[in-house]
Amino acid sequence: MQRLHIIPERGATIVAMFNPERYTVSKSLQLAEIGIPGLDSPVVQYVRGQNEKISMELFFDTTDAGMVGDVTDVRQQTGKVYALMKVNGELHAPPRVTLSWGLGGQLTSYGASIPPWLVLEQISEEFNLFSPDGVPLRARLNVTFREAWTIEEQLQVTPRHSSDRTKLHTVQRGETLSLIAYQEYQSPSDWRAIAEANDLANPRLLTPGVALAVPPITGPTTNSGTV
Repeated sequence: MQRLHIIPERGATIVAMFNPERYTVSKSLQLAEIGIPGLDSPVVQYVRGQNEKISMELFFDTTDAGMVGDVTDVRQQTGKVYALMKVNGELHAPPRVTLSWGLGGQLTSYGASIPPWLVLEQISEEFNLFSPDGVPLRARLNVTFREAWTIEEQLQVTPRHSSDRTKLHTVQRGETLSLIAYQEYQSPSDWRAIAEANDLANPRLLTPGVALAVPPITGPTTNSGTV
C-alpha cells in the first residue's frame, strides 16, 4: 500500500505510519460588501482569496515490541511531525512541505501545475495507550496544513494580465467625473468613458452613494477636458 509522504523543503521525508482514513480540504474568499442606496442587497466585490487548508488525523502505534521490556516511545515518531513547526536555521522559518500519496499525487483540490507548498499551521496530539511505566505507545495527531505560496509561485500558476474588467466606483460627496477618472485612470480627461458607460445625461450631476461602472480603456483616448 502506498503511504502518505510529508516532504519538507529542508530535512528528511516523513512517511506516515498509517494512512489517514479521510482528509478535508477547504478554501474561502474574502469579499467586500458595498452598500448602494435603493438596492435590496449590497454589491459583492472580490478582495482576495484565502489560503487553502488540508486537515487530517494521523495514527501512530509502537506496540509491536509488546507492553513490557523494550518499548518505543511513540513520540519518537510523532516528534518528526512536530518538528515541522520549529524554525529551520537555514530558512529562518518553519519549513514548507508538500504532501504526496501514491499515484494520486498531491492532496490539494485545485490541481496546480507545480507542487503545492504548504506549512503545518496547527497540531494537537492525543495519547491513548501506555506501557506499565507510563511510556506513550499510541497517539493520534490532528494536523492542519495551510497553503503557502510565494508571490512568484502564485504568478507562475495563474499569470496576471493587465486589468481589463469593468470596476464599480461608489460616488462620494464632492466627487466629479474628472476626479474619478484621475483616481481610476490617472487621467482626469478620460471622464467621458465613465459617462458613456453609465448613460449619464448630465455628467456634472453625480449623486453620492450611486455606483458607477468604470470600464477599461483599451486604446488611446481623446482629450475631452474636465467636468
